[in-house]
Amino acid sequence: MTTPESPHHTPSRTTRTIASLEYLAPAWFALVMGWCGLSQAWLKASDIFGDMALGLGLVGAAFSLFVFVLLCIACVIRLSAHPHAVAADLRHPVRHAFMATLPISIWLLVSLGVHLFWGTSSTLNTLLTFAWCVGSILEIAATVWVVGRWLNSAENGGFQWATFTPVFFIPVVGNVLAPIGGVPIGLENWATAQFGVGLFFWPILQTMLFVRVGQAGPLPARMAPTWFIALVPPSLVGLSLLQLDAPIALVWSVWGIGAFFLALVLTKIHTIREHAFGMPYWATSFPSAAFTAFTLRMSQESGGAWLELPATVMLALTSLLILGLTLQTWRGLRHGHLLVPEK
Repeated sequence: MTTPESPHHTPSRTTRTIASLEYLAPAWFALVMGWCGLSQAWLKASDIFGDMALGLGLVGAAFSLFVFVLLCIACVIRLSAHPHAVAADLRHPVRHAFMATLPISIWLLVSLGVHLFWGTSSTLNTLLTFAWCVGSILEIAATVWVVGRWLNSAENGGFQWATFTPVFFIPVVGNVLAPIGGVPIGLENWATAQFGVGLFFWPILQTMLFVRVGQAGPLPARMAPTWFIALVPPSLVGLSLLQLDAPIALVWSVWGIGAFFLALVLTKIHTIREHAFGMPYWATSFPSAAFTAFTLRMSQESGGAWLELPATVMLALTSLLILGLTLQTWRGLRHGHLLVPEK
């Protein structure tokens, strides 16, 4: 007669959860980035939809902060329980670049906080400024570390064409985000200098990406969603140039670059949909939201009213995209499909 297994030999839910955190790669902060981008897009739509857009932007910001806190707690537990997994991420030829999603998430949250609450409290102003500076230092550190890594030999984790993907834009070109939050809090010079670092590397990495396709062939199918990351540099550069009061003709030219890359990445939709849902799908979220926010902002410029309808459609589609990704992620976690070893 078979007896039931003793409860003492059945791992508890807490134990199973901690065990699964071994596979919580830094790419999970893409959830925060996606929701922050969507919140920013809705805030940019307040001239069109009024208080409704402001309310949705506030809800998105609150949810972004909630997810960020959860992920930070999970990462601390992971570091304690699975230090070897964190070390493996740092050595990985692709995953190491996702380490910069943490400082970028901090920057995005601060930018939302500045937009919504700056000037309401001196204590909050100080907290937002401190958080922005922390994000700035971490982003510069990530940039120096990643670029320094590329200078090593291939055996020591150096640059290899086969492992080069749009993900590498994150730790390097991510510096162009600096003025969006830095200028309103009074750190314009610092933010502009950091913006210059990202602006310098954007055309370099964009050229390298096209050379990589010629040298090593198309990206692996599961990485196809990362093509959307090509939308991020023109979107953030454009928003930052507006923050820096750059000539509007220059901003329109940057918007044109973003529109071209949007048309280009849409040709990859069929390839993306062929692969089962996984965390790489989140690479479509923040880029879509960032270009939507940029387009909404340009619709408010002189001669840009014709963009109001396309921008509204983009906002609706981006909202559906991020809500769909969130639902799929929740289902994946419930069914144990996401926190698993990479295939």
